Amino acid sequence: MKKINVTKALLPELKDYVKELEDIWDSHQLTSKGSKHNTLLEAIKERLEVSEASLFVNGHLALEAILEAYELKGEIITTAFTFPSTTHAIVRMGCTPVFADIKENDFTLDPKSIEEKITDKTVAILPVHILGNVCDVEAIEAIAKKHDLKVIYDAAHVFGTKLNDVGVGNFGDASMFSMNATKVFNTIEGGLLAYKDQALTKKLELIKYYGMESSEDITYIGSNLKMNEFQAAMGLCNLPLLDQEISQRKQIAEKYVEVLSKIDGIKVPSYKSNIEYNYSYYPILINHPTISRDEVFDYLKEKGINAKKYFYPLVTDYACYKGKYDDNLPTSRSISEQVICLPLYGEMTNEEVSNVISSINQKF
Repeated sequence: MKKINVTKALLPELKDYVKELEDIWDSHQLTSKGSKHNTLLEAIKERLEVSEASLFVNGHLALEAILEAYELKGEIITTAFTFPSTTHAIVRMGCTPVFADIKENDFTLDPKSIEEKITDKTVAILPVHILGNVCDVEAIEAIAKKHDLKVIYDAAHVFGTKLNDVGVGNFGDASMFSMNATKVFNTIEGGLLAYKDQALTKKLELIKYYGMESSEDITYIGSNLKMNEFQAAMGLCNLPLLDQEISQRKQIAEKYVEVLSKIDGIKVPSYKSNIEYNYSYYPILINHPTISRDEVFDYLKEKGINAKKYFYPLVTDYACYKGKYDDNLPTSRSISEQVICLPLYGEMTNEEVSNVISSINQKF
């Protein structure tokens, strides 16, 4: 039985990637801001319509880097309904995560809950544009201005997404995008920071390149977070494929909506007209009197369909965090216990989509 996974990495034609690699072989420059890196950076800035950006080896280290660059020390308000990387970055950079609750309709941070969590120790808000949904950026911006807080978005799931015709990387003080193989657009692994303050550029470069002003002048205790040329080459191959990938995902999402929205006990995503989505994930909620989310998950697995409980458990339930932070997050917990992400990727065949839909129909 051929399995249907929750996602499938976007890959170019092998010959196209090999073609990109020829220049690397000729130059023997494998890393340290080579021509591929520089070309990709400019192409992504144009695509995301952002003025300042910096490439990283992965999204997690990009997030750590921006927290380090802002020299934040104190409490950072964030969400427990996310991948642990978001919280790990906060803790590893010496800050304290404070968890606010989420909205039921789109799983993003609830501005009311954010404001309730602010103390004199709060230094920033780190919201997540979750599962392709965009945060209430206007409300969050108003709160940040009122309390003089930085806003750093975890935008790992929204590469290419727009709100009111504005690229999401333009909101807040900075946004981190993941370009991991599981994302809509990938550079194998990879991360990107989009930001507004041009003065951050030098600091981020020092953080990325061992603190080197030159080969003989080390002015900062930096790390090694740079993207290599092989990653950048993959990005240059995949970026032209992005529009088609998103279009194919949208068609699949529409098929899901058409059928699954009619099933009692299933809540499907609600797409807003002012958001240009990238369809990175397809989360549904199982809210049925006799059928649990875990039953649906197990049933699909028996059918060869590898869906994902995304995000379950909450970050506050992981062993490394359990009991250390306030986890009174009723909406987050409720969503976490109902959510399941169905397979969604551009190469899904009609047969595979029909298989997922019919399997769910059979269960209900």
